[in-house]
Amino acid sequence: MTPLLLLPIILFHPVETSPMDRTLHPELQRYVNERVLPAVNDIPAERKESLDLIAAFVKERKAAGSTADLTFICTHNSRRSHLSQLWAATAAWSFALDHVRTYSGGTEATAFNPRAVAAVERAGFQVLKSEGKNPIYEVSFTKDHAAESCWSKKYDDAANPQKDFCAVMTCSEADKNCPIVFGALDRISLPYNDPKEADGTPEEAARYDERCLQIAAELWYVMQQASK
Repeated sequence: MTPLLLLPIILFHPVETSPMDRTLHPELQRYVNERVLPAVNDIPAERKESLDLIAAFVKERKAAGSTADLTFICTHNSRRSHLSQLWAATAAWSFALDHVRTYSGGTEATAFNPRAVAAVERAGFQVLKSEGKNPIYEVSFTKDHAAESCWSKKYDDAANPQKDFCAVMTCSEADKNCPIVFGALDRISLPYNDPKEADGTPEEAARYDERCLQIAAELWYVMQQASK
C-alpha cells in the first residue's frame, strides 16, 4: 500500500494593525520623532495631573466598549482647540486607540485662524482648504486614515457629540464663561496660553510653533498613558 503523504496544516490568522505598523506623513513623522517625543519628557508634573484624567477617561471608555469622544473647547474655536483636536486624533491613531474620536468647538464661532493652520502645516500636516469666511479645512496626518475636518463652530454644534463626551477646556476664559457643558460625561481644565498675543509681531510664527509643540507633546503623553 502506498503510504499517505502528510502535508502540514497551515492556519491563517487575520493580521491586526499595531502601533508599530502605523506611520504618519514623512515630514510629520520626523517632527514627532525629533520634536514631540523629546518634549514629552519635559512635561511638568502639575500638567500631568490633568493629562492623566483625560487618559483615564480614554481607558475607561475602552473598557466599557464605548467610543471615547473628546471635545476640545476654547472661546473662538480658532486656535488652541483645533490644535488639540488634530494632535489628539494623530496620537490616538498612532497608538491604535481606534475608539477615540476628537472634536472641537467654542463658546462662539469665528474661523480656524490661518496662523494656526500655518503652524500645523509647518509641523507636517497636509491641509486642503475650502472657500468662505469660515472655511472647512481637511487636515491629514497619514495616508491610512481619513482627514480631520476642521472649521469653527460652537461646542454644542450638531457635528459634535451631544452626550457622554469629555469636555476639555483649553482656555481659562472659556472655562470661566462656560460653567456647565451640557451633555458632558466629564470636564477637564487644560488651559494653554493664547498664541494670539503675538499676532502681528516678529514673534508670531515662533509663538504658534511653541504652542503647537506643547499641545502635541501633552496629547501624545495622554494617548501613550491610555494605551498602557
